[in-house]
Amino acid sequence: MIARLLRTPTCALAACLLPASALLSQPGYTPTPENVAARTWFQDARFGLFVHWGVYSQMGAGEWVMNNRSIRASDYERLPSSFNPTAYDATAWVALAKAAGMKYITITSKHHDGFAMFDSKVSDYTIVKRTPFARDPIRQLVDAAGKEGIKVFFYYSQLDWHHPDYFPLGSTGRQTGRPDGGNFDRYLDYMNGQLKELLTNYGPVGGIWFDGMWDKPEANWRLDETYRLIHQLQPAALIGSNHHVTPIAGEDFQMIEKDLPGQNSAGFNKAEMSTLPLETCETMNGSWGFDITDRNYKSSRDLIRYLVRSAGANANFLLNVGPMPNGTIQPEFVERLRAIGKWLEVNGESVYGTRGGPVSPRPWGVTTRKANKIYVHILDWMDDDLWLPLDAKVRRATVLGGEGIVRVQPGKGGVLLSGIAALKQDDIDTIVVLEIGQ
Repeated sequence: MIARLLRTPTCALAACLLPASALLSQPGYTPTPENVAARTWFQDARFGLFVHWGVYSQMGAGEWVMNNRSIRASDYERLPSSFNPTAYDATAWVALAKAAGMKYITITSKHHDGFAMFDSKVSDYTIVKRTPFARDPIRQLVDAAGKEGIKVFFYYSQLDWHHPDYFPLGSTGRQTGRPDGGNFDRYLDYMNGQLKELLTNYGPVGGIWFDGMWDKPEANWRLDETYRLIHQLQPAALIGSNHHVTPIAGEDFQMIEKDLPGQNSAGFNKAEMSTLPLETCETMNGSWGFDITDRNYKSSRDLIRYLVRSAGANANFLLNVGPMPNGTIQPEFVERLRAIGKWLEVNGESVYGTRGGPVSPRPWGVTTRKANKIYVHILDWMDDDLWLPLDAKVRRATVLGGEGIVRVQPGKGGVLLSGIAALKQDDIDTIVVLEIGQ
């Protein structure tokens, strides 16, 4: 993924400040009606599955292992010959995502190691040509997801520790033994060739999730050409880039890594929040790719509350799994995903299709809104009364999926909710539904 160099945030390496030469985006970009509709769908979806999976999974040390252990590209090339994920079952992956209540899947088509997890014709460094598995897992996933109405997005790393034309070298992957020379324009042609394959060979694509531009902030990434290519081939496809700066022309959503919108606990989320759809991504333990020693699992309760806080901040939640090298998703992840799905079966109406509510996120919780309903998510509150600075007439207040009476007292500049302490409190999230109107 992004911030795994010796467990150091990416932006500590690249300053996260891209000069004008890197931001030659798609000038004059106006999203098509199909793209605008896709943005609305994306915001309504609210919850997706992130998948980090590649030949690095065999090392059991995360997706940055090539860089972190200074593995030369010629040595790393031995990994594909033993990568044979015979237990991979795309249908089972999709069924798990659906059981978790997820509406889309974003999968790594190529990570920083440069290895293509799809059937690329512009390269022989692919899972189809270099592994005994010799099949296209991306094709299988797209087909399985399509049957369940789940959209697929492709993560694509602009950074490449393997390709000889990724030159000059960036701030990472400097010990992989690549030639001291290369043609960066030729590399970008190669990258655009692979993107064209992903956008023409797999049917309608949810979007492209870029990462890695931070590695060479001084480079001319020819974004104008790349973004035009994507939007011409699939106008509805959404483009996002994990460059940690304010979105630039041609991008359709803004992502935040391991933080809620407006927060910067990770140290590199310094960009202002835009008016584009938002998405935050997070891990279930401490790793993106499979790490055999990482048992720092977040609880299902904490993950559900993160989902709720994301929705309250008007953002989607992209929750990651790093499948094992045999193609299965480890049971600790499965358990948590199913628990989230069970919670959403009861409380999903307060998340799906909502936007951030009229009361901004507070220490006690968040609000979401849909049509004439405001959902007050009380996550941490012990008092009997809760004051909401709400400029709306509340007709009725009920507890979602629970019991109890909530009294509503209008006042100057807001309303007072009373009787909260007497409610049958939910250990995860007590949700008070306010119906508003004349």
